[in-house]
Amino acid sequence: MTSPKDRILVALDYNNADDALRTARAVGPHVGGVKVGLELINAAGFDIFARLLDAGAPRIFYDAKFHDIPNTVAGAVRAATKRGVWMVNVHASGGAAMLRAARDAAETAAGGGPRPLLIAVTVLTSIDDATLNGDLRVPGTAAEQVVHLARLAQQSGMDGVVASPLEVAAIRDACGPEFVTVIPGVRPSGVAKGDQARVATPADAVRAGAHYLVVGRAITAAPDPAAAAAAVAAEVKAAAHP
Repeated sequence: MTSPKDRILVALDYNNADDALRTARAVGPHVGGVKVGLELINAAGFDIFARLLDAGAPRIFYDAKFHDIPNTVAGAVRAATKRGVWMVNVHASGGAAMLRAARDAAETAAGGGPRPLLIAVTVLTSIDDATLNGDLRVPGTAAEQVVHLARLAQQSGMDGVVASPLEVAAIRDACGPEFVTVIPGVRPSGVAKGDQARVATPADAVRAGAHYLVVGRAITAAPDPAAAAAAVAAEVKAAAHP
């Protein structure tokens, strides 16, 4: 497994490039990568990837959450692959054909070289059972839907999934320990849940078997983001090697 700090991905959920670059410079030595999501990419443009790497970000997780017909998603993944991102995600609920199209596009665009890790979003961490059943009219629990979509993603050639910390153990049981789990909704003790419904501490997520932890406001809103990142890394290390 990678080192404790390499398992931490900082969510750069900013509406401008300057703040994102400032945080990347501060936390770069203490984390494994940064997450670029829809807000930042739409505010700063696609050259933010190269600018973040130049600023010291170790790797880029492009939190694109592509969800469209297979041909459209294939084109988007192909373009993202050519930009050199380390990880990119799509929605598992797009179905098996879409997931397979994403995988094939990444492999083709990589031209025999390394392609990005392809990660499928299962159930957003803002969605609880009531929302899943009522708003989305999907029966069962969020945990059951996560495991179903994780199996679908694995069968369709994905490298792993995004899920909440609460479902990591079930995903490992269903898909094996090598199937990558990327876990948002990670909150160190004492940090507010915000708009997330299914959360856990870094230590709890690691003990459950999570591979990568996405940490946002606990680091980016801290008075000293570098110190906050180092503290999360220390918590991860202690949980991984008790």
